[in-house]
Amino acid sequence: MLAAESCPFISAKELGGAMPALNWSLVSNQDGRGCIYQAGRGDTMMLTVFRNPDKDRARELYATFVKTLGERMPLNAVAGIGDEGQGGTSAAGAQRQEASVVALSGDYILQISIYPIGRRADDALLGPLTEAARAAIANVGKTSERFGDCEWLTAADADGFLDKSTLTVQRTGAGSCMMFDREANTMTVAVIATSRDTAISMMKRAGPCQHVVIPELGNEAFGEHSCTKGNGNADTIYVWKNGRQASILFAPVKPHPESGSVQRLKVVARRVYGKL
Repeated sequence: MLAAESCPFISAKELGGAMPALNWSLVSNQDGRGCIYQAGRGDTMMLTVFRNPDKDRARELYATFVKTLGERMPLNAVAGIGDEGQGGTSAAGAQRQEASVVALSGDYILQISIYPIGRRADDALLGPLTEAARAAIANVGKTSERFGDCEWLTAADADGFLDKSTLTVQRTGAGSCMMFDREANTMTVAVIATSRDTAISMMKRAGPCQHVVIPELGNEAFGEHSCTKGNGNADTIYVWKNGRQASILFAPVKPHPESGSVQRLKVVARRVYGKL
């Protein structure tokens, strides 16, 4: 894997200053939403930034993160990082050692975690991790996530699928975006560069879903629904044009009038196909 050039949230100099005893190598900049590092002994560090539509939603999500993290380790308040923060380390006997800090700053949440190999995640690791979080929180606005627009989807496309009165439209990275409502029903579009041969082979593969070809959207277009693994309520359509494949996914959290068929989803897929 080729190393990414830089992490938008913390520079190599800042990271070295916060953690002088560890020599981190940047492995991946996750579409401008987070960074993954590795150290020589096999340790892994993951830094992730979550942007939210507003401060209320950010606080809700932060509370969820703190609750989830608190189930894995005892947490203590961390001062001087954003609006508020919590940090902790896993118990001595935990199978997977972890030191983590999660912090809230306006519309943003920062989570940064280290998973050491062959040693304890203790306060000697948590202290430097906290300093790294303190540096990174100042740069959370550099995330590539944005809300309110998407080059592939509009709010009108969600009609009949999502509750438009609680709809959030979110760009989730290069070529991908999602819409979701308060119930967490979700519609996503992801566009990738790929060959026609790859798209055809995807169409022919066997899997746990019902397959249907959709020739009106091109010879490479197909749909999947009624899957016996994963979300059985989800429907997906794949279309290909001009060297790019788009997947259009509708994922309701419980059975929905549009589950078990891709008929209505074809309308959305046709619009995406026209933009490829």
